[in-house]
Amino acid sequence: MKKLTALTALVTLSVLAACASERSATPVAPTTAEPADAPGALTPDVSAKSKTTFNTYWYQGLAELNRFELEQSRYGEIHKGEAVHIYVTEDFLTDKQVKYEFGDKTNAVPILKLNAYRRFYTGIYPYNLLTSVFTPLGNGPQKPLKATFSAQEWCGHAYSQLNLRDGKYQGEGHSYFQAEADDKFELAAALLEDDVFLRIRRDPTSLPTGEIQVIPGLHYLRLLHKKAGDAPATATLTDAPNNDYGENVRMYEIKYTGKGRTVRYFFEKAFPYQIRGWEEEAAGLGGRTLTTKAKRTNAMLLDYWGKHTNSDAPLRKELGLEW
Repeated sequence: MKKLTALTALVTLSVLAACASERSATPVAPTTAEPADAPGALTPDVSAKSKTTFNTYWYQGLAELNRFELEQSRYGEIHKGEAVHIYVTEDFLTDKQVKYEFGDKTNAVPILKLNAYRRFYTGIYPYNLLTSVFTPLGNGPQKPLKATFSAQEWCGHAYSQLNLRDGKYQGEGHSYFQAEADDKFELAAALLEDDVFLRIRRDPTSLPTGEIQVIPGLHYLRLLHKKAGDAPATATLTDAPNNDYGENVRMYEIKYTGKGRTVRYFFEKAFPYQIRGWEEEAAGLGGRTLTTKAKRTNAMLLDYWGKHTNSDAPLRKELGLEW
């Protein structure tokens, strides 16, 4: 067994043990980290051949990076762009609700984190959106402890955050628009649309179906200038119909009741349940219904936090990044 790196040591919990089965709904941090695959075996497909359980795949000291070709609905048109999803395990402090880095680990729990980034241009100016979700790896389906969102574009900044406390989401929002300037609110702890990606990656069988309550994606609420709140929806989990996302793919669909909005997620049937793409069908600010689409083009496993020199720049091309 190779010596643990400092980063890997931070994302393991000595009090939790045992490997979870491939389809387990109760993944936990292993007592020792798995060695990473040999250099050059950096794609999820290759790694999953030998890393067949949640722990062996997600605790090898690497993040999973996914690049998507994006067609983003905005201002009644479709705009080309790209999205990047970064998945990584780490320890998270339940009291302060931030990443554990040092000191007392009493309140630290293992989580799977998603940083979902998308960028696109509307005319001359760009949009940069980032959503971060922090979901614990405990027994059964877990609700995210925290979700944050920020938008940067030439008009200014906007930011929102949800923290799970006392069984409810405590929220706040800040915007450069007068009517949205500063806001604090409380929401029922319903399913977060932003957590669906993580639920898929952990265990697709944990996805709720039927009549459910959902808190729409923070990016959607921001772009449509809507207040946060849970909404009724119907959710289904099926094999995907003929589509652009390949074979052996399942589809999870959330259809919001009376909202004219439907979100579809396309993912592989086999572990580690890679996301092939997603679609968001909704009416925009002008009332015209368009569909945002994202289709995966590239993926790799990489300790990206250590790849920050000019000599590492070719990795951007390998991941398919265009900007």
